[in-house]
Amino acid sequence: MIKFFEILKETLHFNKIRNSIATTFMVVVVLFFMFSCSKEKVEQIGAIKNRSAMPQLHATEITTIISDSGVTRYRISAPRWDVFDKAVKPYWNFPNGIHFEKFDMNLKVDANIHSKYARFDVNEQRWELRGKVRATNLQGELFETEQLFWSERENRIYSDSLIKITQVSHIITGIGFESDASMTRYTIRKPQGVFPVDRAAGTTPPATTTTGTAAPVTVPTGVTPPPRQPIPAPVPVAKTKK
Repeated sequence: MIKFFEILKETLHFNKIRNSIATTFMVVVVLFFMFSCSKEKVEQIGAIKNRSAMPQLHATEITTIISDSGVTRYRISAPRWDVFDKAVKPYWNFPNGIHFEKFDMNLKVDANIHSKYARFDVNEQRWELRGKVRATNLQGELFETEQLFWSERENRIYSDSLIKITQVSHIITGIGFESDASMTRYTIRKPQGVFPVDRAAGTTPPATTTTGTAAPVTVPTGVTPPPRQPIPAPVPVAKTKK
């Protein structure tokens, strides 16, 4: 009987120790939690100060139809499209390039353009295309340059850069270019050469080039410009001694 009470006493003492350890552990956990909460800082997100640098719209892999006054104007395809509506001069940005098809009033594609970069100024209604710009008109003529502007307000396309125009039978090169919006009638401001293309032989004969100051050439679509004759060099005049 005495042994039983001794065992019971030891059991009660063990339980008391165990409960004391558990209570101490709980207190430590609570204190640790309170300490952690007191040290934790509330992270705040600051307000965006420069709203003009942030696009209102950001889209990737887009294909969309752009209309003006209820009339479908063109179809755009681009890997990325950012709209900066809060900028001083609102604009659309296409940093990874663009491809679009332009429609006439009968919803027929009369031109398509592709470039490595594009930007559209909303107020000026003007496109700027840069980087391996390639445009094709309804007749299949290919226009290649490094920079091209398209003013919707003025209904014209123009460039100050070197341009190459590939027709069915000729290749025309020059500096500076201006055209109507459908690229059906265009002017080369400073023509440099006309290259007849022998498609049967797969070769390009020597070009008829221009030297000196050449007048602008206006080329209606589908019409091959006549070859330019070289401008003769000035003849030196011998000076007489007095």
